[in-house]
Amino acid sequence: MILTPDALEALRSQLIVSCQAYPGEPMRDPRTTGQVAASAVIGGAAAVRVQGIADVQFTRAAVEVPVIGLWKDGHDGVFITPTLRHALAVANAGAHVVAIDGTRRPRPDGLSLKQTVDGIHAESHALAMADCGSYADAMAAVEAGADLIGTTLAGYTGERTKTVGPDLELLAEIAGAGLAKPLIAEGRIHTPEQARQALDAGAFAVVVGTAITHPASITGWFKDALES
Repeated sequence: MILTPDALEALRSQLIVSCQAYPGEPMRDPRTTGQVAASAVIGGAAAVRVQGIADVQFTRAAVEVPVIGLWKDGHDGVFITPTLRHALAVANAGAHVVAIDGTRRPRPDGLSLKQTVDGIHAESHALAMADCGSYADAMAAVEAGADLIGTTLAGYTGERTKTVGPDLELLAEIAGAGLAKPLIAEGRIHTPEQARQALDAGAFAVVVGTAITHPASITGWFKDALES
């Protein structure tokens, strides 16, 4: 399935669930990722977001909704699908959308963001989602031709203070620019109320991950509340 403009429009005001586990965790298994993604779809997720080549492959086989894929390589700087090679591998694994670092920082392969987006478009059927950290990032990503703009890296690049919840101010600022591209809210959305606030701030769709699919974090929240 190629994600057509009409199919993309179907994601408007919908929930996208990020299904990821960290290295060393019991759930860090591509088969488990696919099962978690399928469970999220039963609950109403209109699309899912997964990390890792095998995870994309297993998830594509497990669900019939759009799959946003990425490949984290490293832990600092530009590490979310950092190069065109990473991006094409994710696309070839079956991702309908490839999420890439959409900041203005130098990329490991020396390519510009535009060159990376152009490469994805030229060599695959996938769309490109730019994970941005600021308003300037978002504007640059639109200029580079990204198909979707995400606030995934807000608070993680040094340009903005990390907010306790979603960066609603950034969402509103980007939405106010009247982008012709879907604006995806992502990052620190931990409650249904915050998801609604993100949509009201101008998001096209909302990504929720940890609060739905990361049992260790959710358990920790309850434990901390009981011990406070």
